[in-house]
This record gives sequence, C-alpha cells and structure tokens, in this order.
Amino acid sequence: MAWFSRTLAAALCALVIGGGAVHAQTTIRAVMHSDIKIFDPIWSNANIARIHGYMVLDTLFAMDAAFKVQPQMVDTWSVSDDKLVYTFTLRDGLEWNDGTPVTSEDCIASIKRWAARDPMGQKLLELSRAFEVVDARSFRIALKEPFGLVLEALGKQAVPVPFIMPKRLAETDPYKQITEVAGSGPFVFSKDEWRPGERVVYVKNPRYKPRPEPASGLAGGKVVKVDRVEWLAISDPQTAFNALRAGEIDLMERVAADLIPTAEKTRDLALWAESATTQYLLRLNWLHAPFNNQKVRAAAAMALNQEDFLEVLNGNPRFSRPCKSVYPCGTPHASDAGTQGWLESNAARARQMLQEAGYDGTPVVFLQTTDIPITNNAGPVVKTLLERAGFRVQVLAMDWQTLSARLNKKEAPAEGGWNAYLAAPPGTDMVDPFINQNMLSTCGRARVGWPCDETMERLRDAYAREPDATRRQAIAAETQRHFLSVWTYIPLGEFFHVGAVRSAIDVPPRAAVPVFWGMARR
Repeated sequence: MAWFSRTLAAALCALVIGGGAVHAQTTIRAVMHSDIKIFDPIWSNANIARIHGYMVLDTLFAMDAAFKVQPQMVDTWSVSDDKLVYTFTLRDGLEWNDGTPVTSEDCIASIKRWAARDPMGQKLLELSRAFEVVDARSFRIALKEPFGLVLEALGKQAVPVPFIMPKRLAETDPYKQITEVAGSGPFVFSKDEWRPGERVVYVKNPRYKPRPEPASGLAGGKVVKVDRVEWLAISDPQTAFNALRAGEIDLMERVAADLIPTAEKTRDLALWAESATTQYLLRLNWLHAPFNNQKVRAAAAMALNQEDFLEVLNGNPRFSRPCKSVYPCGTPHASDAGTQGWLESNAARARQMLQEAGYDGTPVVFLQTTDIPITNNAGPVVKTLLERAGFRVQVLAMDWQTLSARLNKKEAPAEGGWNAYLAAPPGTDMVDPFINQNMLSTCGRARVGWPCDETMERLRDAYAREPDATRRQAIAAETQRHFLSVWTYIPLGEFFHVGAVRSAIDVPPRAAVPVFWGMARR
C-alpha cells in the first residue's frame, strides 16, 4: 500500500539522533470514522472537527464522566449573590503554541464567536449585559437577568463546542472558516506533515500544562503519553480492519457491526466502546401531509418499536439498548415520564388513530441512505411497521450527499421534498431540553423538519433560565411529556459505536468523543 509505505518512511524519519543515542518517537496510528477536511470546529458541526478541536484546543469548563461540569482552563470562579455576575480566573501557565500566554481577551473573543453559531450561546448573548476584562487572567460576564446554564454552556460537549482560540483567530467572522490551526491544547497540529485525503499528524504539545486531577470524561488532567498521533485516511472498513489485524495501524475508531465478532476472536485486539450512546431517530417533516397533523405523527410513534431497529443495527444487546426517554439513558435527565404505551408496535391502535386523524392515504415519502449502514439497514423496518399500521410508504433510496441536499428543500414531497428520514445524532447532543436541537420548535428557524410549537419553546426557555438544578430536572420531565404529545421526531433506541485497538496500546475509557491523552504504547 502506498499509504503504508509513506507511513513507514515517516516513522523512520522520526528517529531522533543525539549524543550517540537513537530515540524512536512513540506513535499511535489510528483510522477515524472520517477524514478531516475542515479544521474550524466552530464553523463546522462535523464530529471529526469536534474531535480535532479537543486535540489542539481547550475549553474553560468540561463535562466529566458523570455529566457534571468541571473547570478546565479556569482555575477559580465566583457568582454574585444576585446570580447576575460570573467572574472567572484562568489557570496559571496556559500558553498558545507560539509561547504567548492565554489571556482574558482571547476567552471573551472566543466565547462571542462560538455563541454566534450555537443556540445555547445565543441565549447567553441575549441575556448578557457585558463581557469585561478584569486583568490578563480574569474576566467577567454580567447578565441582564439570571441564566441557569452559564457553566453548562461554557462546558458543553455538544457541537459546536466553545473552544478557546487566540483572539486574532476568534475575531474572524463566525460564518467564515478559519484555516489556521493554533491552540493551547494537549497536541499540536503538524501542518507540514498534513497530506489531505491521506493523513493528519498531531505531536505532543510541550507547552501544555495538564490539570492535577485524574482525567474523567472530557475533564481533568489531559496527560499525553505519546510523541505523535497519526490519523490515516482509509475509507474502506474492511481494508482498515485488515491493517489493524496486521499491526499496520494501532486503533480503529469504529468497526463495522459485522466485523465485531471477528475483532473479538482476533488475538492482540480488544474492543473499545464509546462511553456515550448515539440515539437512533426518525425525523418527521411538519410542513406537509401527512406529518403536518399531530395525530398522524402520534400514530407513527404508536406503530413503531425500538427493538426491531436495534436488531437490524447490530443485533448485539451489549452495544445497543431500547430507551424511550428523550434524554439518553444513563444521563441526569433520563426518565420514563410520559413514555408508557408508546413505541410498542401497536398496529391496531395506530390504525385507529389514523382513522381518527382523517388520514387519506397520502404517501409517506421516506428518504433512505444507500451508503451509511446504520441508517440504510433500518429503512425496510420503517416501511414494514408503518404499512402494517395503515400508512402508505414510498421509499426513495439515495446516497447521503444527495439525501442531505434534499433535506433542505421545503417543497412538497411530490415536488422534491420529503416526509421522513433516519438520523443518528450523538447522545451528548441530546442530554437536556436546551442542548437537544432536535426538540427545537421555532418553525422556519428550526432544524430540517421545521417543528413549530410555542409550548415546547416556552419550556425550553424556562429550562435555560432556571438557576436551580432540582427545578430544571422537573422542567426537563415536563418537556419530555410535552414532546411525547407533539413528536418532533421518534426515538428508536440507542447504540454504542465500537472501535478496536491493538493490545499493545493502553487506552483510557472512551469519553463523549475519542481522546488520545492517556494513551500509551506498552
């Protein structure tokens, strides 16, 4: 393989000769779920851009493994008695790649650029009165009225993540892409070694100062134990898996479901499962019949079940689970509030609901991907279960790029639009009513499907403004009950992405995204 020859040459070049000794740099070679083409994690919502962001950038706060917000770049912070002024002081010794210190001005500029692109950040901007520099390492955010999610916003792990960048980059128009990579994170992007479509190289950042506490989730001490990390672009899953078995790479972020049994039986390989689930869902279009009718959406939820979808996904209960909660099971707001009776494939009841709704046989135009197994394989299940309940279903098969372009069309299905499609967003992006943008119901400003519901938005806003955690828990449950009466989408269960790693590599528990700090070669 040409790519392997070049990788081997790079490894040989990594021999550093000095004082008569030869030291081979310690390298981890990985195949990620996607090649990276955009290096601006604020401009791009791609998951690979988020993973890149955590390699080279850092955040003021971060979520630990228990989904609790912890300080990261911040050393100390305080909140005024009236809950209107938050003051933050950075840790000592934070530096950019070029050796200049991280300052309060960098942080304020970064927060503002991120907030322009993120709904949670937009709410923070809406409720803020001023962002003020106190000194080089301290700044404050003054609010016009209390906002209960200030720390959660600054520590959110859903895309886009509020990464901190140098001020000169953070002042870039948030709707224009930054092409330079400069950060203060645990790794440094090696631009000279980047080969688009072939490999991305990161080297240990000698200036990075880890926090003293142990790593937990995306928080804590990010201790780098290798010299280099190389992401190799191998698009074919079987080719990548063969390279892993042969020892040509060390880690494969995602292994296809049909290869997991082989990975388990292969000597010197171990599975490496994500700590956070991905949520399977059927997204519905509220603009056109039949799903512009709430009763028809409810009938679809009555007709479907989660077990059938998870069976065709991977058939392995270790890596998937039913979960009727809108918020991923195992996260703080997960509950069964309002879920009883739904998603149990009650075809008779669904058929009755369709009759009560006045369903006239308008076909459901369902868009099915042909090149993404986790959604393509479930397409026939959608058709079978809906038709059993009395729906007419028209399946249009296409590749993901074609499908994603069609999703933006608001025209009627017969004129190039659509009624439903399957998606699989990360569970980290669904953990509360405000982060979960698939619950967003702001009509034309919502995500594709364009739900429009004033009560949903009132509840989401109440959650964001509530400073008391116990009260927020109650609002989250109330929001879920309302969601299960309007259905902006239908949750179809959860699954874990599973990777594989060579036994010669010590890996930390997988966080919300794959992290390479804490990894070591035995």
